Amino acid sequence: MTTSEPTAAPRSWIDELSGIRASSPDYCVLSGYPSPADPAGGFLIQLADTRHVAVYRALRRENFVTEQGMFAGSDADDIDDDPRAQILVAIAPDGALLGGVRLAPATAEDLGWWTGSRLVVDCRGRTHGVGRALVQAACAYAETHNVLRFEATVQTRYRSLFSQLGWTALAETTVADTPHLKMRWPIDRIERLARTTKAMLGQALSELGDTPMTLGGAGFRGDDGAPVPGCDLVAACDAILPSMVERDPEWAGWCAALVNFNDLAAMGAEPIGLLDAVAAPTRSLLTRVLRGLGAASRIWEVPVLGGHTQLGVPAALSVTALGRTARPVPGGGGEVGDELRLTADLGGGWRSGYTGRQWDSSSHRSGTELRALGRFVSDTGPKAAKDVSMAGIAGTAGMLAEASGVGVELDVARIPRPPGAELADWITCFPGFAMLTADRPGTPVTPVGPATTAVCGVLSATPGVRLRWPDGEVTHALDSAVTGLGHS
Repeated sequence: MTTSEPTAAPRSWIDELSGIRASSPDYCVLSGYPSPADPAGGFLIQLADTRHVAVYRALRRENFVTEQGMFAGSDADDIDDDPRAQILVAIAPDGALLGGVRLAPATAEDLGWWTGSRLVVDCRGRTHGVGRALVQAACAYAETHNVLRFEATVQTRYRSLFSQLGWTALAETTVADTPHLKMRWPIDRIERLARTTKAMLGQALSELGDTPMTLGGAGFRGDDGAPVPGCDLVAACDAILPSMVERDPEWAGWCAALVNFNDLAAMGAEPIGLLDAVAAPTRSLLTRVLRGLGAASRIWEVPVLGGHTQLGVPAALSVTALGRTARPVPGGGGEVGDELRLTADLGGGWRSGYTGRQWDSSSHRSGTELRALGRFVSDTGPKAAKDVSMAGIAGTAGMLAEASGVGVELDVARIPRPPGAELADWITCFPGFAMLTADRPGTPVTPVGPATTAVCGVLSATPGVRLRWPDGEVTHALDSAVTGLGHS
């Protein structure tokens, strides 16, 4: 980092490398210079404790101020005072600090956009490989701590090195009169979720054939529910993971109803009945599953009409819901330029045992509140609607866009989320009740009970899912279709 760099720009740990002169002991870390040697006994990279922080900052001052003259007096900045900043240090077996790197959010509100800064290695000793390892550790730390965007400004002569480490060059720039490249470490969390939950659908479901009403028929292909031919009924069906049935049977029974009610709600349908298929190895497990399903049936005031029950077999649970509407709302009715809205119940908290994956907004709500939420789409009548599924907000937005034959751009700063949820978790989790709807700009939205509604994106001509950040930068979350089912 140089003092001539604009103060408003995010600071990166690569900036320290960009201005290093050939005579600096740090230069050998990335240039392949034959000195220093490999550390005897290796080294461990860990979060710094108080003692490590003091040594790390002293090493920074010695390197950047005294030896390189990059700063006058001190290299300290506001990030040193940010309580969210994390420092990773490389420690030798004898406890000596070999180097360190600092990471922190780039924005006042942590939206999952992070940079690092002040990478330093003490090359007077045996520290070969420490710099590279700290770079890789910083990337790994970012990926495992809910970071969705991680970038660096790299001197042009280091492009090959960082490309080999997996970084992507974005644009040319100049820092302190020196040619640089803005580079990004690719984080594919959203893509991986879509790939593991939805990407196989198009190819797998092709085996069902192409009769007129397969998968909901024209206009409703792959929707949350399927219109039943010849009547005003809509049917939805969902299964619960067997591991969840075994681990948390009451919650599994409750969720089996919840996800089906959400599917019907997304179609604008009023639920009228449930059918269940449940299997369990023991009577106790069976009872607990049905207890959860029964509780949902009572609070939503929707009866379990029948189904199938089996004991002495591996746990399994599937529920079908029937609803009624004269005007089903499609998932694929959006057009380029339509606003995308998220309507979500932000109350509640992470379900115990499922932090970062399942948000429980429903178990504390009254029947009146839950039924009001379920009427949101039918009362509002948007052009398109999808309930947020296990693909998360980002993946479900991609599904709505795919069904509409368009793409979608999400404004990460405008996505409503609970105070206790980090953005990366929130847009990739199952959020309890959350609906994505698309309509013409400015179309009024009917207020709905405890839910919060906000415009958080726009449908675009560019396929896939993109994320827009507060600095105006747009990153790609999904470059292609989510399901492969195509335009509905």
